[in-house]
Amino acid sequence: MMNRRRQHDGDDDGYEHRNRKRRRVSENQEIEDRLESLILRVGERSTSSVESNLEGLVSVLEADLGTFRLKILRILSECAVKMPEKCTIYTTLVGLLNAKNYKFGGEFVDHMVKTFKESLKLCRWDAARYSLRFLADLVNCHVISVTSLLQLLDTIIDVSNEDTVPQVRRDWYVFAVLSTLPWVGRDLYEKKESSLESLLLRIEVYLNKRSKKHHNALRVWSVDAPHPQEEYLDCLWAQIRKLRQDNWAEKHIPRPYLAFDSILCEALQHNLPQIVPPAHHESYEYPMPSVVYRMFDYTDCPDGPNLPGAHSIERFLIEEHLHHIIEMHHLERKDCAAQLLDFPYKSKIPLEYCIVEVIFAELFHMPTPRYIDIVYGSILIELCKLHPATLPQVLAQATEILFMRIDSMNTSCFDRFVNWFSYHLSNFKFTWSWEEWDSCLLLDTEHPRPKFIQEVLQKCLRLSYHQRIMEMMPETYAKLLPVPSQPNYKYASEEAGSLAGTQVAHQLVVAIRQKCSPEEVINILKELPNSGENSDQEMSDSSFNPLKIDVFVQTLLNLGSKSFSHSFAAVSKFHLVFKALAESEEAQICILHNVFELWQNHQQMMVVIIDKLLKIQIVDCSAVATWIFSKEMTGEFTKMYLWEILHLTIKKMNKHVIKLSNELNDAKEKFAKADSSSSDSEDEATPKRKKPVTVVDKPTEEMVERMEEKLEAANVDQKRLFLIVFQRFIMILSEHLVRSDTDGRDPDTDWYRWTVGRLQQVFLMHHEQVQKYSGTLETLLFTSDLDSHILEVFHQFVALRA
Repeated sequence: MMNRRRQHDGDDDGYEHRNRKRRRVSENQEIEDRLESLILRVGERSTSSVESNLEGLVSVLEADLGTFRLKILRILSECAVKMPEKCTIYTTLVGLLNAKNYKFGGEFVDHMVKTFKESLKLCRWDAARYSLRFLADLVNCHVISVTSLLQLLDTIIDVSNEDTVPQVRRDWYVFAVLSTLPWVGRDLYEKKESSLESLLLRIEVYLNKRSKKHHNALRVWSVDAPHPQEEYLDCLWAQIRKLRQDNWAEKHIPRPYLAFDSILCEALQHNLPQIVPPAHHESYEYPMPSVVYRMFDYTDCPDGPNLPGAHSIERFLIEEHLHHIIEMHHLERKDCAAQLLDFPYKSKIPLEYCIVEVIFAELFHMPTPRYIDIVYGSILIELCKLHPATLPQVLAQATEILFMRIDSMNTSCFDRFVNWFSYHLSNFKFTWSWEEWDSCLLLDTEHPRPKFIQEVLQKCLRLSYHQRIMEMMPETYAKLLPVPSQPNYKYASEEAGSLAGTQVAHQLVVAIRQKCSPEEVINILKELPNSGENSDQEMSDSSFNPLKIDVFVQTLLNLGSKSFSHSFAAVSKFHLVFKALAESEEAQICILHNVFELWQNHQQMMVVIIDKLLKIQIVDCSAVATWIFSKEMTGEFTKMYLWEILHLTIKKMNKHVIKLSNELNDAKEKFAKADSSSSDSEDEATPKRKKPVTVVDKPTEEMVERMEEKLEAANVDQKRLFLIVFQRFIMILSEHLVRSDTDGRDPDTDWYRWTVGRLQQVFLMHHEQVQKYSGTLETLLFTSDLDSHILEVFHQFVALRA
């Protein structure tokens, strides 16, 4: 008993020691958390000014630099990259700390330089740009010398002279410097005017010689009236030139360091080390060029503050800031709307107009928006709820502008406009002043304006029901209204008596209602004669028989026509029968044609059924593509749903290839790891304690080979799919151009513009996958003898990454 007690007593000290240690660790953790929270929140709205906030924080941090130096370095450099809108607050903070502690200032500069270099190496382009901006702004706070910053900017502009690298690389480096100049331009101009001028001259030389072949592919509108669709670098260059004219004085960036000038100008400065941008590597992906979206000018905004001009640097800074707010908060629509409306400089600008323009700029961004369409739709709805007195009017004005300019709108943007507007209407009781758009009823139905209304109503139908659409529209719009979405089952129509398959169709209905098996269905279908081309030859049961497919597909889907779920259940239950009938591509196209024949008045049903047939591998992607371009679908060719089907088909194929490619890479990595760990353990008498790769994890060489074969096959299918799509486009467009030439007609019809727009859409929407085959496409399809209009679309696409 005593023994045990004594042992316990002896342990007491150890326990106390451990406890003290634990307490110290948790106290440290608390202090670290408090420091982090203070740094993150500095300069945010509080009763005191930013300046007194900063003074307070500097004295807190200075006291803690000894113990928490690394933590403070890390938090500050993260803030520089993740909160670029507070850049000048943090540079002031670093400036004040540097004035009190030169060593810490040097360590921070080193840390920031490291962040900048790493961001470049890892292709984190935004982080790199924000790091560069931060370093530049440190010149204003007397932390970094002007000379060493100019050397860095010159080194970055050297990239624009590199040979044999993609233009997008050179573009980005020039953009990074241009977008940094608003922060530091004034200081450079006052202290090193001639160096700044020679830097600008080098940029101008580059901008004048770069190719802008990609420009037209990225425009929202094909005409420049009333607002030019400027290429992003040209636009920023014009804004910087205007800033230079104004002696580098801008009115948007807050500069808290001016209040501390007397302290900061006493501080010692650091020189930046020599920083060489990493050389280009095949695997590097650079940001794509873009076009600056303009929708409003100052005449569109009534009373209140003026909208900054298109070439004022303020316009660039405001837009960049708003885009960043969307990026930070896009997952929480309510927060996002609140943050946008709480924009720090809202009293100086017509904020609602700026926000609406920026959101549409994101939605219409080419080749694809950053986020899915509904992100923007839901943020706009929240904005309308928060500012019901002003925002709905601005949005209505924007919709009006878009509708009036729709004739020259890019086809991809047309689709996004349809999707957004129908979704928006469905959230506001489908109210709209349609009478104001009456003039479009005089136009041909293929014209973009009536076409837009027709497509919007089709989309509204998906979000509502037929009767509701009929009630919301004025009677004058009758010809644009969707027809009731009933199945069109021919074996129950008046002509059914004369059709070859009617009798078997009726038998099939009875059997399916009595819950028959797939085998019984196959037996019933055996009675049908083969009306196919090879009908005279003796054929096996499973061969392509159009009548069998016709009777089976239409009867089954008609029985399941009550809802999507009923249709899916029917398809799943008789999967076996589909498989037996869909043996060749010809048979698969026949299945698709029957789906269309039954459901041509219900676009959404066609989309979901075809999606289902692709998912369960009844039809191949190439069959869907061939069917879309078939003669039977000519009447549907300019309707949006058909292209929705094509894009979901291509996306399915792309996803499949990406999945196989990722699986193969994982397997190769595991294989290599297993190999190296087994050789390690052989080499060393005392093997390292690391998690061994288990037998289950380790793929065998045969498995890796099988995966390679699978990926190879998928790549072949993908390439074939793109070849089919582009070949069909070329055929129908060339036919149209030749026919117009022979008949002496203008080829530039609505149909032609839609079709070229769709061709461009396939290139841009799937650019990452199509890019792999651009060499093949150039050799086989887009050859120099092709009509220049068609060839131009291909060349613009190639220029995107050139």
